[in-house]
Amino acid sequence: MHGKLMKRLNDLNTKDCLWMYILRILQDKPTHAYMLRNEIERRFGFRPGTVTAYRVLYHLTGRGLVVKKAEGRRKVYSVTGDGKDELRKAVEFYRRRAEMLG
Repeated sequence: MHGKLMKRLNDLNTKDCLWMYILRILQDKPTHAYMLRNEIERRFGFRPGTVTAYRVLYHLTGRGLVVKKAEGRRKVYSVTGDGKDELRKAVEFYRRRAEMLG
């Protein structure tokens, strides 16, 4: 039972909140979409599905949290000021939750 609870907690805070991880990576350095999955795995220890990562990136762009710029034939994505604000709010949300549970 405990293993299932922890797996669900992990999934809820990784795959289901993929937007935060993408914003965090893009805050450090604008990057190409295809590099995001590898960077998420390297930095955060999980690998989202290909379609999922692209879908989340598309939604972040549509909401104005990320912008894309053509760099030759490739697109480079970077976080906007609004995206940085949302990431800051998410980090603060987790900080408050950790304090409440600690």
